[in-house]
Amino acid sequence: MLFVLTGPSGCGKSTILNHLLKDLRNIQFSVSHTTRPRRPSEVDGREYHFVSKAEFKRMVARNMFLEWAEVHGNLYGTSKKEVAAKTRDGDLILDVDVQGARSIRKCRKDAIFVFVLPPRAADLRKRLIDRGEDDPAAIRRRLDNAKREIREAPSFDYAIINDRLNRAILEFEAIVLAARCRTDVQDQTIRSILRSFSSPKR
Repeated sequence: MLFVLTGPSGCGKSTILNHLLKDLRNIQFSVSHTTRPRRPSEVDGREYHFVSKAEFKRMVARNMFLEWAEVHGNLYGTSKKEVAAKTRDGDLILDVDVQGARSIRKCRKDAIFVFVLPPRAADLRKRLIDRGEDDPAAIRRRLDNAKREIREAPSFDYAIINDRLNRAILEFEAIVLAARCRTDVQDQTIRSILRSFSSPKR
């Protein structure tokens, strides 16, 4: 299954995602490509594949992205090749912006869309300031974008309010586990169980 995780910058979705990847089996993270500068805490290939604008545009021209968009003045994209490879091995989570989620919805209607929200604007502002990775102008831009992005939350399948991190992590894990129990997902297992009743042991 494909899970699409979205939320404004600073809402805590990366922290929630990292905990889920440690807690649950058979689920992977799709590493996006971006042209934005790498932050000191980030590792190339772990948080993102950091590429130049020229390389990113070459990938766009070759139709290599499932979705891509310009966000906060930088380019972000999800590799078709990586998504195809990782969904063969189990469940996959994409961490994308609202524009990316909108694009994925058009081509992957089977995906499950989850939106992470901060409890209040003031909390989001504090988180952006406290992480110390953006200048004041960038923080203002991210807050302006957050207001626009949150307006689209009602169009998602699930919403998680990240006011308590532990609860937010459990809620996301519950969404993944519940989705795995859907009857359409369990179809082959159900059929196998039914076959076992055709010749019951006496």
